[in-house]
Amino acid sequence: MEFKDYYKILGLAREATQDEIKSAYRRLARKYHPDVSKEANAEERFKEVGEAYEALRDPEKRAAYDGLLDGRWQEGQEFRPPPGWDSGFEFSGGFGDEAAARHFSEFFESLFGSGGVRGARTRGGIRGEDHHARIKIGLEDAYHGATRTITLQTAQTDAQGRVALRPHSLNVKIPAGVTEGQRIRLAGQGGQGMGNAPPGDLYLEILYEAHPLYKADGHDIHLNLPVTPWEAALGAKVPVPTLGGTVDLKIPAGTQSGQRLRLKGRGLPGTPPGDQYVVIQIHAPKAETEEQRRLYEQLAEAMPVNPRASLGV
Repeated sequence: MEFKDYYKILGLAREATQDEIKSAYRRLARKYHPDVSKEANAEERFKEVGEAYEALRDPEKRAAYDGLLDGRWQEGQEFRPPPGWDSGFEFSGGFGDEAAARHFSEFFESLFGSGGVRGARTRGGIRGEDHHARIKIGLEDAYHGATRTITLQTAQTDAQGRVALRPHSLNVKIPAGVTEGQRIRLAGQGGQGMGNAPPGDLYLEILYEAHPLYKADGHDIHLNLPVTPWEAALGAKVPVPTLGGTVDLKIPAGTQSGQRLRLKGRGLPGTPPGDQYVVIQIHAPKAETEEQRRLYEQLAEAMPVNPRASLGV
């Protein structure tokens, strides 16, 4: 997928005000509207202009997009969103796949999902927009549950039409067993309503921070476990770390490298709880002395084996 420079599409500098963005959009939309334009690529350009405006007219989306430009992405450059690029930004609308987004490019949807859903009209006014943000938490917090203070970046437009970021701190209760991609709803913490209508809600989508030991897959946890050749060959009981504390694991005799063993119920809490899967990695110590080399040579003579036989060599 190619990176899109939305400022270039609208013919604007990055310092453009919100009013200038609106004015450029209206001018270009009239120029390329398929019903009136004589340009050969009018329909394509009309869609590009609309997409650029959708990204830049919203202060939150624009602020997050500007952060990508600071990473020096260029128009047409091969692009994949950096992991967690939007973590901590509070967006109006959502990250979902609503039908309103179907005309947007893959690039836009990889960043923002849908273009955002406006607040619903009520008899007392217009309900505030729902806001969405992605936050990163540690696996330990996902296991035990926690209350954390998070700081989101909310964009605001000043009197000159320029966008500035405002930190927005909230206390959030993280339930035990929350999985990556799950959303936490904070009622009334979204955009303000108009008239007597209530505010929208804030939805926090959970991302996991990288962990030095574990990888999560839903409620299941995966861990690579180094063992010695003799523990794998003879069998042993070895300590294994889990998110709930260290437990003993029985290694069956004859266990092979890459074999997977299960610790039932030792994953993230849930109904039912997840499991922890332990992947065996046989660690062969170096022969650093002549005595150690001799022992390895004796083992090779006593137990000749060709581990590459299945490869035909």
